[in-house]
Amino acid sequence: QVQLVESGGGLVQAGDSLRLSCAASGRTFSIYAIHWFRQAPGKAREFVAATSRGGSSAYYADSVKGRFTISRDNVQNTVYLQMSSLAPEDTAVYYCAAKIRTYATRDDDMEYWGKGTQVTVSS
Repeated sequence: QVQLVESGGGLVQAGDSLRLSCAASGRTFSIYAIHWFRQAPGKAREFVAATSRGGSSAYYADSVKGRFTISRDNVQNTVYLQMSSLAPEDTAVYYCAAKIRTYATRDDDMEYWGKGTQVTVSS
């Protein structure tokens, strides 16, 4: 089992950068692909990015490709989401999620979730 805690959200202006962190507990962190999802007000939760178990592979939604970078540190049991060129459309609650072994883009496939961190981008 793994517990996930997100941090790093906040209020920023369009064009700014922000780094989110997802800290995980548990000794089996490295067996999980870790994901970031987000949910904007009135919208469904959507996939943002994922990193493979070892961190050698990364996957992105088209909407964030080239602007967001996901990385992980399996010693610190932490996954990061570096976000740049932020736009008001990026405003959402960002969630960290874990799925054993392989990554997925459907939230129904995730096994563990954090409580989320709010990111607000003003124009």
